[in-house]
Amino acid sequence: MELLFLGTGAGIPAKLRNVTSIALKLLEERKAIWLFDCGEATQHQILHTSIKPRRIEKIFITHLHGDHIFGLPGLLGSRSFQSGDTELTVYGPKGIKSFIEVSLQVSETHLQYPLTIVEISPGVIFEDSQFIVEARLLQHALPTFGFRVVEKDKPGTLDAEKLRKDGIPPGPVYSLLKEGKEVQLADGRVVFGKDYVGPDKKGRVVTILGDTRPCENSVLLANEADCLVHEATFSGDSEKMAYDYFHSTTVQAAEIAVRANVKQLCLTHISSRYGKEEWAQLEQEAKNVFLHSMIVHDFIEIPIG
Repeated sequence: MELLFLGTGAGIPAKLRNVTSIALKLLEERKAIWLFDCGEATQHQILHTSIKPRRIEKIFITHLHGDHIFGLPGLLGSRSFQSGDTELTVYGPKGIKSFIEVSLQVSETHLQYPLTIVEISPGVIFEDSQFIVEARLLQHALPTFGFRVVEKDKPGTLDAEKLRKDGIPPGPVYSLLKEGKEVQLADGRVVFGKDYVGPDKKGRVVTILGDTRPCENSVLLANEADCLVHEATFSGDSEKMAYDYFHSTTVQAAEIAVRANVKQLCLTHISSRYGKEEWAQLEQEAKNVFLHSMIVHDFIEIPIG
């Protein structure tokens, strides 16, 4: 599991930062990519990576501002030309369905794969045997969601050495014990899976927030997360401006990380008013509050766990 930042800027594209898009790479877990937001030219950014559009399984849209959705129609269309034939699901606030359908209809874009569009409400919006995704509303100028992606715990590993020491030969019995079952051996002994399987491996948690002022739902979504992605549009000394524009500062994002007790904070959605020479200062503002903070940039990849 890795986070690949395709765009880390705020509002408009800049030379060094494209607008928002984040890829959660789940290639080992499910041979898939989950995309969070799809700002203008996201598909151009993808060209500079190893991501294959056909691998994109789900797209989660935080809100309907243009710098988070204007790349979506183009990417959906291009996926048809790049051997994408598997189903894709887009999750987003009310209005995302009409935005996509009108864009595709007016441009006469015909997709060669099934597209499902889900207009979400707060709560669990997706769950299967591997993952659960929860959405909560944040505080922005229009309805904006944050997402908590939880990998479910995995069964512990089978202790093969202990099995050998106890004289239990390899075979189908190992699979049964791995499943935690009670097994009677050929010699009459009864053994129990719980005695040979280690503790469950705790799943990882990634929290990705849309544009927002600091709010309680940010803390709830980020609680004990392995990685929190939080916007930091403004520097720490611009708190009033951040409030007026429904955004957060570097310091405020770090304070959320402290309250939520996360392991790592990635700061994104950086205003183009800050040149490259100022990025280190912005990062230090956050680190003064939460040590494990970093300002991310386009194409940086962060391993999770």
